[in-house]
Amino acid sequence: MAEQQANGVAAEQENQGLQFAIQRIFVKDISFEAPNAPAIFRKEWKPEVKLDLDTRSEKLDESTFQVVLSLTVTTTVGEETAFLCEVQQAGIFSIGQLEEQQMAHMLAAFCPNILFPYAREAVSSLVNRGTFPQLNLAPVNFDALFAQYLQQRQAETQQLNA
Repeated sequence: MAEQQANGVAAEQENQGLQFAIQRIFVKDISFEAPNAPAIFRKEWKPEVKLDLDTRSEKLDESTFQVVLSLTVTTTVGEETAFLCEVQQAGIFSIGQLEEQQMAHMLAAFCPNILFPYAREAVSSLVNRGTFPQLNLAPVNFDALFAQYLQQRQAETQQLNA
């Protein structure tokens, strides 16, 4: 009897806790360009890689959100673009009721952390198919980026109020 009550309490606490589920992860848009091929293949391979990241989210219904992580990788050799790779990796997530700050963190950091490995693999695959040397993007700390964003917003608010 006590075990059944303990299981019931645990189930009730679980239902009241954070509810999160991944419904789907998918590629929303993908592009690869090698504008200076085949001449770029004859140059000494000393690339400069630039990574641009962006995230956006959209509320689909009461507890369902689409989060899109956009990666743009621009690789140059000297003054010439070797390749440009763009990936929009998206996910549909079910997220229970959260405070505004917690929800912002989920949509801007937690969900992009889930999407990044998929986007990273897509970039790597596209670069490989372009017959360029392997490119493995370094991990990104979306929690740190989100904290930095909050600090910037707070500083801007303080400047406006000063």
